[in-house]
Amino acid sequence: MIVVTGGFGFIGSNIVFALNKMGRDDIVIVDDLTEGKKFHNLVGAKFSDYIDKDEFITQIEFDEFPEPIEAIFHQGACSSTTEWNGKFLLENNYQYSKTLLDYCVEQGIQFIYASSAATYGNNTTFIEDTENEAPVNVYGYSKHLFDEYVRKVAAEVESQIVGLRYFNVYGPRESHKGSMASVAYHHRNQLRDAGKVKLFVGTDGYANGEQRRDFVYVDDVVKVNLWFLEHPEVSGIFNVGTGRSEPFNNIANAVINFYKHGNIEYIAFPEHLKGHYQSFTEANIQRLRAVGYEAPFKTVAEGVQEYMSWLESHKGF
Repeated sequence: MIVVTGGFGFIGSNIVFALNKMGRDDIVIVDDLTEGKKFHNLVGAKFSDYIDKDEFITQIEFDEFPEPIEAIFHQGACSSTTEWNGKFLLENNYQYSKTLLDYCVEQGIQFIYASSAATYGNNTTFIEDTENEAPVNVYGYSKHLFDEYVRKVAAEVESQIVGLRYFNVYGPRESHKGSMASVAYHHRNQLRDAGKVKLFVGTDGYANGEQRRDFVYVDDVVKVNLWFLEHPEVSGIFNVGTGRSEPFNNIANAVINFYKHGNIEYIAFPEHLKGHYQSFTEANIQRLRAVGYEAPFKTVAEGVQEYMSWLESHKGF
C-alpha cells in the first residue's frame, strides 16, 4: 500500500495518476477536502481509500492500518508563500511532517516528502547545504525547519528518507491553488479574459519581466518522485528543477505563442512582496544526477506548450 498525503492537491494528484499508469491502485489518499474544488484533480483516478488528514494522524498514532504501508509520498502542506500565520504553518508543515517521519522510521517505511526552494530565500547558491539556506518568509522557514530535523534523524536510520526541494512547478491540476497557481496558469487566464498577460516591472536589478526562476514541469517532478520509490537505497535532500533559470518573459511568450495572440503588460511591483521575493532561482541538480537520476527536464517552451494543450482538453482544470 502506498500513501499519498495531499493527494487531491497539485503534485499529489499527478503522482496518483502516474502510479496508476504503473499499474498501482493500492493507494490511500490523505487530504483535507475543506476546499472541495480539489475533487476535480482525482476524477478518473484509481485508489483504494480516502482518509481525512486528522483521522490519518490518529491512525498513525495508534498504528491502525489494515495492511502494511510500503511508502508515503508526503505532499500535504500549506504551500502559500504569502501566508504569515506562523502557528498554522508550523503545525501543517513541521509538526505534521515530524509525526509522519517518526512513524516511517519506526516502521521502516519509505518516506519521500516535498521540501521547497523557498528554503534558500535570496541566497543565489542553490546547493543542498544548511549554510545556503536563509528563507525570507514563514513558509520557507517551515520547510527549512523540517529539513533540519530530517538531517538529524537521517544520520541514525537505515530506511529511506528523501526530501525533494521543488523549484517553480507548473502544470496540470493546479487550478484549485488560486493566487498561488503558476504564472503559466494565470497567463492563460489573463490572455483569455483581457487579451494580454501581466508581469512585474524590473526589480532587484532585473529588467521588466526578466526576473529569473527555475520553472519545472510537474510531469518531470513526478518522475523524480517515482524514481526514488524504485530506488529505496537512496536517501537525502535533493533539488528538483531543470538546472536552468529562465526569465518570466519566457513563460509569457510561450503562452502567447501557443494561442497566437496577445502581448505583455508590465505592472508595478507589489509593496508587500518587497524583501520577501525570490528574483532568481536555479536548481543545482548535481546531487540528483550523482545518485543516478538521468532523465531530462523540459524547457519552458516545451512544458508550457504541453500544459496549454492539457488545459484546453480539460476545460481549464
